[in-house]
Amino acid sequence: MDWIEQLFGISPDAASGTLEALIAGAIVTVILGVIFAIRTRSGRPSERVR
Repeated sequence: MDWIEQLFGISPDAASGTLEALIAGAIVTVILGVIFAIRTRSGRPSERVR
């Protein structure tokens, strides 16, 4: 888990992998949030204006 070090040539977390884990966790959280929002929205009956 040192792709930031390889990509940018810097080590913001002293090569511990913490930053990469946080980034991966944030991406998973955003994806799950979007999926949950879409499922919640599609579960509601559509309101038609007459």
